[in-house]
Amino acid sequence: MSVLPLVFTSGWASGINAYAVVLLFGVFGATGLTDEVPESLQRTDVLIVAGVLFLCEAVADKIPYVDSVWDSVHTVIRPVSGAVVGALLAGQSGSLPELAAGAVGGSTALLSHFVKAGTRMAINTSPEPFSNVAMSMAEDLGVAGIVTFAIFNPEAAAIIAAVLLVLGLAILGILAQRIRRFLRRRAQRREERRLAAAEAADGPRGPGG
Repeated sequence: MSVLPLVFTSGWASGINAYAVVLLFGVFGATGLTDEVPESLQRTDVLIVAGVLFLCEAVADKIPYVDSVWDSVHTVIRPVSGAVVGALLAGQSGSLPELAAGAVGGSTALLSHFVKAGTRMAINTSPEPFSNVAMSMAEDLGVAGIVTFAIFNPEAAAIIAAVLLVLGLAILGILAQRIRRFLRRRAQRREERRLAAAEAADGPRGPGG
């Protein structure tokens, strides 16, 4: 059986929470629930690092504006993680060239990352913090549920992931105006901080200054 559905699903999930994907696959492999997971993801040091970073993301992802900064930092990390996990899964099964699996996992992760980051920008136009917490929890539960489902039903999980990806991209288009508003507001705040820093650097001038 081709590992492509599992690679696609892991790529989609990596674009949302790469550390959760590595942690889940590692735990599933280490506990013997599946033999699809390569040993490199089951290593104790990998699981510890993934667990710590997952906890960091769990906190940062629920704080307004901090979540968008976190997403910006992970614009490269999530697609790379999706590509690496996809290549490792393909190498483990031998049913798909590793380069092709890496391309599928990385590109899918990039698309789902854009959906996640863009949706958070739109949510951050609202002053209340509860929507950030609710969205973050929904994402974490969704990733956990679909990755777990993919271990036992990879084709069905890939279909669900594909539907969620298409819906997410469509919603992102609808929210484009709110995202532009968020970016303008963030640029304004940066400019205000720059001006405040410049004024502070000049300091108070004396009568002869």
